Amino acid sequence: MKMNKRQLLKLAGATAGTGLLAPVAAAAASGGTASPFRDITVDVTPIGVDERLARVAKAQKLMREQDIDAILLEPGSAMVYFSGVRWWRSERLTTVIVPREGEIAIVTPYFEEPSVRESMTFGDDVRTWHEDESPFDRVAGVLRDRGIRRGRIGLEDTVRYFVVDGLKRAAPGHDIVSALPVTLGCRMYKTSAELALMKKANEVTLMAYRHVYENLEAGMVPADVSAMMQAAQTGFGGVGIWNIALFGQASAYPHGTTQPQKIEEGQIVLMDCGCSVQDYQSDISRTFVFGEPDKKQRQVWDTVRKGQQIAFETADVGVPAGAVDDAVRGYYESLGYGPGYETPGLSHRTGHGIGMDGHESVNFVHGEKTPLAPGMCFSNEPGLYNFDEFGVRLEDCLYMTEDGPAWFTVPPDSLDEPIGRLG
Repeated sequence: MKMNKRQLLKLAGATAGTGLLAPVAAAAASGGTASPFRDITVDVTPIGVDERLARVAKAQKLMREQDIDAILLEPGSAMVYFSGVRWWRSERLTTVIVPREGEIAIVTPYFEEPSVRESMTFGDDVRTWHEDESPFDRVAGVLRDRGIRRGRIGLEDTVRYFVVDGLKRAAPGHDIVSALPVTLGCRMYKTSAELALMKKANEVTLMAYRHVYENLEAGMVPADVSAMMQAAQTGFGGVGIWNIALFGQASAYPHGTTQPQKIEEGQIVLMDCGCSVQDYQSDISRTFVFGEPDKKQRQVWDTVRKGQQIAFETADVGVPAGAVDDAVRGYYESLGYGPGYETPGLSHRTGHGIGMDGHESVNFVHGEKTPLAPGMCFSNEPGLYNFDEFGVRLEDCLYMTEDGPAWFTVPPDSLDEPIGRLG
């Protein structure tokens, strides 16, 4: 029986190399008793207090430029980004207040103060409220103590309406405005410390793909493949893991279907997976064929790969982000796909910003005029989809340098070797 590349790799125990293959090779050498995984994140450096303080200082500079007197952050990635405080959202308000001048403050329920303080990385101003009191009175007090009696208070677009309403009641002399010019003005541009964490997260996911690819079996259902990917990313040190596995016609639906699926010979297997390392995300898509690809599968895969390369080469410093999407879409349309976002063709944007959140602004999407700049990070994920047949998507993340784009993970060049390598 003729073996394909995946079967040969599995039979060889992945002993033909090192790097991505080393953990699997070690397991094979030990007779299969050792775990094929090792935590590769143990030596990463988390974001430190000095960097968080620098973020607050940059935010305050932007606030002065934007004439914003303070910003309020609800629990989530922005709160962690600026303060290091990890909390959850509930009907009881916990908020970090960053004033234009002076130290940050935190407002939280009285009984949560000890736990909140455990999560704090700097600062000491914690204002508490009891169950029969309004947290917004405490917020107004913080503003007054920072000399902010009138002016503009910035909120991100994820802040819930009850916060807006409470602020209007407790601090009626203030206007509510968008905080995005401040928060995005900081978060869109990653530092070397952030890039290192993102690179490690992408390394975890790529190594996990190698393991999954070598262990696919006929008859597996999406839950089997997702569980295998979950175990691999966990074993390599990822957390916050998510996986999508789509087979055959289901691969034409970018975010899947509830219809029953199982792996069959000659079938497309499309996966979209990621994890986080110290809060920073990976996002990689791979498309395999279980068995021997046919001519059309190869042709579509090669076309998608070329589109991905066109996106990479277009993404230069100063280029509007939307031009990346336009370049890919123009190439696909020249081959008869589309037009625009129609199928058969590329039905979604070419990519999205990424960092602490899997999807961040800005996007590689038609009409986006934000110029690309060093420190920006994006997914590069053009696909081609035919709802009546199958879909192909390749996704690797890139980051902008002074000299142009660089890969976190380098895409594969062939459907016969569909994993790729580290950047």
